[in-house]
Amino acid sequence: MSLYHLIRPLLFCQDAERVHDAVYQLGILLSQVKIQKALSPLYSFEHPVLETQAFGLSFPNPIGLSSGFCKDTQLLDVLHSLGFGFVEIRTVSPQPQEGNPKPRLFRLPHDCALINRLGFSNIGVQRLKEQLQAWRNKNAFLVGASIVKGRDTPNEQAFKDYRQCFEALKEYVDYVAINVSSPNTPGVRDLQGETFLSEIFGRLQEVNRSPSKPLLLKIAPDLTHDQLNAIIRIVQETGISGIIATNTTTSRQGLLTSSAKLGAIGQGGLSGQPLKERATAVIRHIYKQSQGTIPIIGVGGVFSAEDAYEKIRAGASLVQLYTGLVYEGPGLVKRIKQGLVRLLLRDGFSSIQEAVGIDAPW
Repeated sequence: MSLYHLIRPLLFCQDAERVHDAVYQLGILLSQVKIQKALSPLYSFEHPVLETQAFGLSFPNPIGLSSGFCKDTQLLDVLHSLGFGFVEIRTVSPQPQEGNPKPRLFRLPHDCALINRLGFSNIGVQRLKEQLQAWRNKNAFLVGASIVKGRDTPNEQAFKDYRQCFEALKEYVDYVAINVSSPNTPGVRDLQGETFLSEIFGRLQEVNRSPSKPLLLKIAPDLTHDQLNAIIRIVQETGISGIIATNTTTSRQGLLTSSAKLGAIGQGGLSGQPLKERATAVIRHIYKQSQGTIPIIGVGGVFSAEDAYEKIRAGASLVQLYTGLVYEGPGLVKRIKQGLVRLLLRDGFSSIQEAVGIDAPW
């Protein structure tokens, strides 16, 4: 049993967002005293078989941190020391937002899951741009940014907010994720419709030049096959670089947590192990329907090397996690990478790319 598993019961006795904020502040302190150099020997593990490419970028390994955790640049160096191949910063809007009222982050220990309704609390795109400008002068670690429309912006004007955020950040990040799939802000998921998506992508591609930046679409796990097929078609027609599959789900089907507790928590997006099979099914569908032409980042229920490998074999070129980190601790990334090497070599693969989509032939 790891040290983290020994202290986890103490952490889980406290409010989830309060613990998150305390861990974040600890990480900032560690970064300020340059302790990340001491962390690297403990958590770092790389192997040539883990090196991979996607969206025209080269990754030292396929394991990334999804956008829910890292709200700015202050923790990027520490997260790099934990062994992540890339980090996606929490979704940012044109103006700073407080998000939804607290409490808004909840654990479901019986399901190894989280429910959140943060509502895009963020520091605003201008402040994030300033931080990234300063950070980029000293670092080459792969970082993505997730962007969204402002809470009060009508969907008919959403493209303006996405374009503003994209133009502000594109010079300082390696890719930009278009978030139209959060269930925690009214109207955002409606942007997954064909009309809105085509306009947003078209307007972004107009300014995505000299040089162009990979644009990725983050989708919900609750879409039908017909909706997924429409998204695949739009992605191909507009030349968007890839898809992140998937965001959190509004479903509560099959949970072990009592209905009384779920009722007390209320609305929010569910992440963690209950999402694993659905997210993998979405990845497999996209890969098969697109005949492997759309690179995919697989997200949802990654708690082990086997979970990550399943998503890769289903069609994901890269994998992200967040909830798994909450339940398994900072050593999870290293364990996943070590396990992936073992699984890849066992099956006769000499690279991640050889395994992508092997279980989803078209």
